[in-house]
Amino acid sequence: MIIDFHTHIFPPAAKADRSPYLARDACFGQLYSSPKAKMATAEDLVASMDLEGIDVSVALNFGWADHALCVETNNYILESIARYPKRIVGFCAVQPAAGDKAIYEMERCARAGVRGIGEMRSDEQGFHLGDEAVMGPVVHAAKRLGLILLLHSSEPVGHEYKGKGKVTPEQLYSFAKAFAEATVVYAHWGGGLPFYALMPEVALALQHTYFDTAASPLLYRPQIFKHVVEIIGADKVLFGSDYPLLPLRRYRSELDSLGLDRDVTDAIFGGNAQRLLGIEK
Repeated sequence: MIIDFHTHIFPPAAKADRSPYLARDACFGQLYSSPKAKMATAEDLVASMDLEGIDVSVALNFGWADHALCVETNNYILESIARYPKRIVGFCAVQPAAGDKAIYEMERCARAGVRGIGEMRSDEQGFHLGDEAVMGPVVHAAKRLGLILLLHSSEPVGHEYKGKGKVTPEQLYSFAKAFAEATVVYAHWGGGLPFYALMPEVALALQHTYFDTAASPLLYRPQIFKHVVEIIGADKVLFGSDYPLLPLRRYRSELDSLGLDRDVTDAIFGGNAQRLLGIEK
């Protein structure tokens, strides 16, 4: 089974005319102001999955700064998982700074079948991951509701690109220490955080942490798969394409070039996600 743990979908109206969203969210404007920036609907995602041989995809929402936008676009995520219950796993968006409204939205979406929250972008949403007053209620509610947190991550060095952000390993580590009970996925290899797991105290803090591979071919050489597996174990790596940014074949080609054991690649491309999400074969 192949599971893509990091894809993005938007309502058809947003894909047809993104201008209202550009005016309402600065981060969305940064990423999608160009007409060349790809946007996909649930139907687009499923069609791509059929073409690529992907069985299940996690459809993430966006890190909206406005609570109202979270609710509005969450409705489309809920509609999508209702239409494709065997193909799409939904994650909802919340604005932690909205307080009780965010918790209510988490509860509403959990009742409708979402499995997580994300992709959260703390720098663009205006809060700090280590702020217990803001993040504490969200983390505790996520644990109560059985929801996974998926957080955007940024490399502190390297080239600049739209959407890179400032959620660096230092902040992610701060979150991991403050909320050790959270089941969390750090996107984009955690901005390089796995390499610090060579430090025993960091490895201890990351016991319930996973890392997805979203946009990896645009950020790292293929050897990152081998090195991260050696440091934190193959069971902590989740294939994520960042669809519609990159196709599965880019990742498959990179892993094939490394000669990793079949059980390692099977775990990365689906086994780990299957276990984390409780999906039956």
